Amino acid sequence: MPEVHGTYDPRFQRVHDVLAANLDAGREVGASVYVNVGGVDVVDLWGGWREKEQTTPWTEDTLVTVFSATKTVTSLAVLTLVDRGELDVYAPVADYWPEFAQNGKERVEVRHILGHTSGVSGWELPFTFDDAFDMDGATARLAAQRPWWEPGSASVYHASSYGHLCAELVRRVSGKTLPEFVASELAGPLSADFYLGVPDSEFGRIATIYPVDERSRSAGVPATDTPAAKTRAGSFTGTMGEPFQVFNQPVWWRSVFGGSSGHCNARGLGRIVSTLTQDGGKLLSPKTVDLIFDEQADGVDGYYEKPIRWGIGYALASAESNRRGPLPFLRPGERTCFWYGTGGSLAIMDVDRGVTITYVMNQCRSGKDSLNGEYYNAVYDSL
Repeated sequence: MPEVHGTYDPRFQRVHDVLAANLDAGREVGASVYVNVGGVDVVDLWGGWREKEQTTPWTEDTLVTVFSATKTVTSLAVLTLVDRGELDVYAPVADYWPEFAQNGKERVEVRHILGHTSGVSGWELPFTFDDAFDMDGATARLAAQRPWWEPGSASVYHASSYGHLCAELVRRVSGKTLPEFVASELAGPLSADFYLGVPDSEFGRIATIYPVDERSRSAGVPATDTPAAKTRAGSFTGTMGEPFQVFNQPVWWRSVFGGSSGHCNARGLGRIVSTLTQDGGKLLSPKTVDLIFDEQADGVDGYYEKPIRWGIGYALASAESNRRGPLPFLRPGERTCFWYGTGGSLAIMDVDRGVTITYVMNQCRSGKDSLNGEYYNAVYDSL
C-alpha cells in the first residue's frame, strides 16, 4: 500500500485514510492535502508518485500545475492592493488603466472583473495559445474590445482572460508584474511554495499532469454570437491542440498566466489563501475580507451553464442550501469562498469557521469522478 507522508491532528484521521485509500486503489497517482483551522496547520499530507510509471515519489516539495485554482492567489494579490487603499473595487478600471475605456468600457468597474461580469470574458477571434504569451499584446487586445454583454448584468466565467486583466491592474497600481507581486508580497513573506512562472532550477520538482482520459481532445469550440460560446472559443486553452502535451512542457511551466498556470503543492497554496481565515497576521483587514462576500452575480453562469454565486474575487457558497453548482458537495456557508481548477485542484476558505482546505493532484478527474469532494467531506465530518 502506498505510504502517506506528513502530519495531521488525530481528529483528521479520516482525511489521511481517504488519501491512503485513493492512492492504494490507483484513483490518485500523486496528491497533497492541506487543512488549516484557526491559523493552525491540522493536515499537511502527501503521497504517491510524480508519474504513472512510479519512478519518482511525490515528496514534500513536489509541484504541480493547479490550473484555475491559480485565480485564488491572483484575486488575493488584487485585494491586497485594495486593502492598502491603492485600488477601489467600485471604481472604473479606466481610472487605473486608461486604455481600458475603449469601445464602451469606460464604466466597467474593478469589481466587474473580479466578479466575472465585465463583458470581457475572452478574446475576439482570431486568438491562439501563442498570442496569449505576448502579455502586452494580449492585454492590449482586451482593452480594445467591446464588451460582449452589459457589464455587471450577468456572469460569464473569465476562464482565460481573468489572469491577464488582473495582472494589468496589479502592474498599473503597484508597478510590479503579477509574478513579481505574488513572489514578493504573498509567497515570499508567507514561505509558500507557489510559483507563477516556475524557475528552470525548479523543473525537477514538477509532477506530470494527466488528463481525465488518454483520448485526444478537440482543438476548440466553434464560435457563435453568445457570450458563453465566444468565451470558450476565445480562451487560449481552446486553441492548444493536445493540451496535456503542452502542460507537461517547459513552455507551460514558465508561463505566467494569473488565471491558470500557477504551480504549487497543497501547503504552498494553503499558506497563501489561509490568510483569509486566520484571526491574526492576515494580509487583509476584516473590512477587505468582507468585500469578498459582496455578491456580484447569483444565477446560471453563462460559461458553466450552472448556478454560481460570485463575490469579489471568489465564488461564494450558498448561504442556505446545497445547489448543483460547480462543486455540488459544498455545504452551505454564509462566508465561505472558493475556487478550483481543471481536474479537481481546490481552495476553499470558510471564514466563519476559520477553515481553509487545499488539495492538488496530478491525475485529473471531472464531474462525479472527481475526488476533491471526498477530502472536503472528510475534513468537515472531522471538525
